[in-house]
Amino acid sequence: MGYGYTDRGTESAKRAQAFAHLDEARLGWFHLRAVIVSGVGFFADAYDIFVIGQAIPMVYQIYYGPQYISGSYPANIPGLNNIQPIPKTPQNTKVNFNDNYPMGAHMDAWLKASTNWGNFFGQIGFGILGDQLGRKKMYGVELIVMIVCTIGSAMAGPMVHGFNILVILSIWRFFLGVGIGGDYPMSAVITSEFANVRYRGMMLSAVFAMQGIGIMVGGLVYMATLAAFKSQIQTDYTTLDIVWRIALGFGAVPALGAVYFRMTIPETPRFTVDVIGDTHKADSDVARVLALNNVASVSSSWEGEDIATAKVAVKSNTFADFRAYFGQWRHMKTLIGTSYTWFALDVAWYGLALNQSTVLSLINFNGPAKVKVNGTSITPPVDIAELFYQNALGNLIIAFCGTVPGYWFCVAFVEKLGRKPIQYCGFLVITVCLTVLAVMWDTIKTQQIPFLVVFTIAQFFFQFGPNTTTFVIPGEVFPTRFRSTGHGISAGCGKLGAIIGIQVVGPYFIPNAQIVLATFAVIMATGGIATALVPETAGKTLEELSGEEDVILS
Repeated sequence: MGYGYTDRGTESAKRAQAFAHLDEARLGWFHLRAVIVSGVGFFADAYDIFVIGQAIPMVYQIYYGPQYISGSYPANIPGLNNIQPIPKTPQNTKVNFNDNYPMGAHMDAWLKASTNWGNFFGQIGFGILGDQLGRKKMYGVELIVMIVCTIGSAMAGPMVHGFNILVILSIWRFFLGVGIGGDYPMSAVITSEFANVRYRGMMLSAVFAMQGIGIMVGGLVYMATLAAFKSQIQTDYTTLDIVWRIALGFGAVPALGAVYFRMTIPETPRFTVDVIGDTHKADSDVARVLALNNVASVSSSWEGEDIATAKVAVKSNTFADFRAYFGQWRHMKTLIGTSYTWFALDVAWYGLALNQSTVLSLINFNGPAKVKVNGTSITPPVDIAELFYQNALGNLIIAFCGTVPGYWFCVAFVEKLGRKPIQYCGFLVITVCLTVLAVMWDTIKTQQIPFLVVFTIAQFFFQFGPNTTTFVIPGEVFPTRFRSTGHGISAGCGKLGAIIGIQVVGPYFIPNAQIVLATFAVIMATGGIATALVPETAGKTLEELSGEEDVILS
């Protein structure tokens, strides 16, 4: 065949032996480094995705408050005892952007979803490139995109003649989403292909769990920045322009810290053998991985890199081969299962997570309660600095109560319980919680503690459930030559669900909460049903799961 190496049987045995060393390796320092390097990216991913939810109201207040806020508060407001009416200004009144801006609810939804649109293209694009060019060549590129676009988002401003700040910000957020999207298949596949069998699910879950830390730190950054500028904001509300820019810009910090380590991480031995066809280099790389596993440092660099070259013929990863592989129902149903379950999850997860103003109002972290003046209910004047601080605190409470613990429970139990039982249980509990909220909405929305209990349980089982497992499973079930593409397609379908949850359903959440919650519940139930299409991956090698025990042709 012209590859100038030994016979197929010898090369296949060498491949199997190299992979067995990886699969049976004890958990060590190289594994820890892989989790940290990948996890820091996911910390930045979640931070950047969810921090926009608190930034957008500040942008509205600064740039649209003077235009849309008018009128006066009446005299004799309880608690204020004001003799004269108080003029409404952006300093004492939160702007109602959605009702004043043309199609304001849909513009708000687009701003929140623009990153997810970018995610969709980034996940599929980087997924394909990861299989075609290699994991190493693409890993780190997505972080550079994220850093540039994070800084661009933080510096966004309106044009004198042309686009307003909302359009400029959404453009930067779209391209930021491309970089974030690329991180999903790259980090999942690299972690999976270096992991041992016993702790592979735990390592993938730990990478993904950094999302919870990113969400939590986003709230802390807002609280710290708002506290630092409180007196200035109380004097001049436009100081909020500094707050949201600092918060968005902070997302570049962890990404900057991980760039070097990502650029120096080696190509995975599985890609070296199964796609390039160099069993000799893969064997030596496995030996170096096992050696680094014993070096008590998470910063050990990979030195003396040499280039892998094709020495044996292997199954190709062309589009025709992709069609042939997934044209078989046993493989297609797995891709359908990983894609639909992620889609179903993200409809509700993002539909709720990026539309939390209703939740914050119900738990009394979205401004003062209405009072009656002369028989009419009104929202009294606010301390705008305190209002946004309460929003940040409310988001942090939600993260602490269910989100962050759920992620780490999944890390702890994903190997003991298995991926599918956790995913089944998560979809079931979320379906029940959303059904309870939908059926009892008129009552429970006035009862802070019962609402918070049900909502927190749902948040916990999102993470200790399908939000984590839909990331883990696609990183395990596809063959090496299509693993990155399969994960990218699955994640991309998830982001289509997120876009529907934010843009199609989100604008109607407040006036039609019961219908929206019931819709989310039904979709969650279908996600549970679709889980039957995916295999249980715990305790099995990647080659057993993909059905490609041997890819060497000659």
